[in-house]
Amino acid sequence: MLLTADTTRSRARAYIALTKPRIIELLLVSTVPTMVLAQRGLPDLWLIVATVIGGTMSAGGANAINMYVDRDIDALMERTKNRPLVTGELEPRQALIFAVGLEVIAFFWLWGFVNLLSGLLAVGACCFYVFVYTMWLKRTSTQNIVIGGAAGAAPVLIGWSAVTNTVAWPAILLFGVVFFWTPPHFWALAIRYESDYAAASVPMMPVVEGHRSTAIQIFVYSLIVWAVSLALWPVANMGWIYLGSAIVVGALFSLGAFDLIRETDTKRLDSKAIRYFGFSITHLTVLFAAVAIDQLVGWGVG
Repeated sequence: MLLTADTTRSRARAYIALTKPRIIELLLVSTVPTMVLAQRGLPDLWLIVATVIGGTMSAGGANAINMYVDRDIDALMERTKNRPLVTGELEPRQALIFAVGLEVIAFFWLWGFVNLLSGLLAVGACCFYVFVYTMWLKRTSTQNIVIGGAAGAAPVLIGWSAVTNTVAWPAILLFGVVFFWTPPHFWALAIRYESDYAAASVPMMPVVEGHRSTAIQIFVYSLIVWAVSLALWPVANMGWIYLGSAIVVGALFSLGAFDLIRETDTKRLDSKAIRYFGFSITHLTVLFAAVAIDQLVGWGVG
């Protein structure tokens, strides 16, 4: 069948949608600042570009596999009913070939243009996301996003290893920031879309344990994120820009979580939860921007 220009563009958009571009953007927010910290300045521009391209392909491949596996429950959820495998824009076989191919290319790209360790970390993150989170925990455990968050934190390790070819304590702490940030970030979204997850029989925390219990756990995790982000200051010998930013955004992150605990009206809670979800993205972006700015400006503690 001859494809028209409109059909080609539509098909291209569908393949791009498989990779979940908005999630990739969020993952890459942590990669470049971590590279700046590892270099204690601006790394080689080509190294940054190569790492970002490889990380984008790897995350995109993992996300596409996730859509392939989850196409049955995506059809049951209002939030995901327009994804290309649900609407029929792409066939499952096409999506799987694209996803696996993208992941293979990502590994060899990172191996060839960055280093082997970064390639292995990217593949490991993909396998963890697909087999541990998507295929196992997501449909069986309320702790799905807690454990699965390790995959989303992997870009930090990839960014650090791209510069140093090792993994060190500052990278592990930044990994911890993203790892512990993921549950409150995602649970806030799950509060808003609780009915979606219930319809698809996905045991997200709000569905199984209720809103108040979820809000309490969001608050606890927000405090852990704050503590881990502050621990980076002495361990990585960060400067005052980072410390001030970590204190402020950490406090706002925790106060927002505490406000969720206090809210008893369901409609207002939904509204506050989705605002908190949005702020959690701002929180992570500001924190990692502070990591980079702190190093580039050089206002250290010494």
